[in-house]
Amino acid sequence: MWKSQQVGRLFLVSVLAALAVCGVSATASAHSAAVTGKVIAPILSPARGQVVGIAHPVVVRFASPVSDRALAERGVQITPSKPVPGQFSWIDDRSLQWTPDHFWPANTEVTVQAAGARTQFQVGDALVAVANTTTHQFTVSVNDQVVQTMPASMGKPGYETPLGTFPVIEQFRDMIMDSSTYGVPIDSEEGYRLYVEYATRITWGGIFVHAAPWSVNSQGYENVSHGCINLSTENAQWFYDNAKIGDPVIVTD
Repeated sequence: MWKSQQVGRLFLVSVLAALAVCGVSATASAHSAAVTGKVIAPILSPARGQVVGIAHPVVVRFASPVSDRALAERGVQITPSKPVPGQFSWIDDRSLQWTPDHFWPANTEVTVQAAGARTQFQVGDALVAVANTTTHQFTVSVNDQVVQTMPASMGKPGYETPLGTFPVIEQFRDMIMDSSTYGVPIDSEEGYRLYVEYATRITWGGIFVHAAPWSVNSQGYENVSHGCINLSTENAQWFYDNAKIGDPVIVTD
């Protein structure tokens, strides 16, 4: 497990978005801030033309703190091509998020407008990965059809992989994972500094799906990682090549 030094808020701009949808279309509102007499439009995500996974939320990032949250929510207009129920939440005093109650329907087109800002994005095919910490399997389906079942190793006792649903945040062809970034010295018993390939981040706390050739003999049998989902290099590359931002990874026990 590797913990980014740039924890969480970058995701508000590059990955998340705040979406208000209920029924065939939804209308809610969001007002941008006035700065030196000028109205600054909020930043919307996903970006125009982006193709995202079915778990990708929508975020409206305002230029300044919002005092009237209900008014802000009423100002956002969202028009999906298919009915999608969901709900608002606030990440912080500037960042309004909307998430579907379950997932977006595959291949949904969504238009979002808020205080002069506009974005239109596409939800792609429904790629869903399920990591089972008990069976040690990583199963990937596309549009409800299983396409890959891979042996995996998850977090060992004391470093358990968190359970829940996590959208893909970002990907790295290769990187260095360093335990000192989350407070464990490299020279300690549980310390490490490793070169890792095909790393797909699913939490800002440092959980990745990545290639781990050193744990191949444990994959499918036992959990030996520091929290990440370990796959063989071949399988990690397949997931890296096929997953997109916003695809859900569901960790179960």
